[in-house]
Amino acid sequence: MTRLLLASASPARRATLAGAGIDALVATSRVDEEAELTAATERFGALEPADAVLVLAHAKAQWVVEHRPTPEAEAEADVSVAGQDPASDLIVIGCDSMLELDGEIFGKPADAAQAGARWRTMRGRSAVLHTGHWLIDDRDPAAGGTGGTLGATSSTVVHFADLTDAEIDAYVATGEPLAVAGAFTVDGLGGAFVTGIEGDYHGVVGLSLPLLRELLGELGVTIPELWRQAAGVVA
Repeated sequence: MTRLLLASASPARRATLAGAGIDALVATSRVDEEAELTAATERFGALEPADAVLVLAHAKAQWVVEHRPTPEAEAEADVSVAGQDPASDLIVIGCDSMLELDGEIFGKPADAAQAGARWRTMRGRSAVLHTGHWLIDDRDPAAGGTGGTLGATSSTVVHFADLTDAEIDAYVATGEPLAVAGAFTVDGLGGAFVTGIEGDYHGVVGLSLPLLRELLGELGVTIPELWRQAAGVVA
């Protein structure tokens, strides 16, 4: 039975999949993001933001494929896939998001002061949220596995409201901006501060469902097949 394994601890990404009828397994990668980006820059030169998130999405998916534990090791492992049979036929997806503004890219802010400073720069302006997606087909060939590995980036223009200093301070004080790329959400408290988007809403949340459909199609898997798995029906 084919299952989707999300190489991310993001509750928003898992909720996006669940809302789309996909009951994904979850395993958190332990990728050194700075090291990955440095290595990629040394190899390919300066990275465009859309490429940087793709590098990290690939690294996360690959890490989980290489470190997926057996049931005997699962209790002591740093990654855990609850209820997973290690013999299950998995397609692993890694994701990473960054906000591009004035030619710079921003991931999660380091602290509250940085989050506040970013919002004072972002308010009343527009930026581009890039989310990289990388799939690795880890299914057995007998179950249709292709061994394929492929990815793409979803890029969406986000328009921000012109917040007051008091609104920025109150939002940062909630802690939400510290946990997300770009220091904002569109599906949480930050949604009140996003006046519009041009592109895929789910890509801003952290996982583009239309792009996932396209990438799965390249591996010979359809979204409805994953619906049936979520519903407990064997195709």
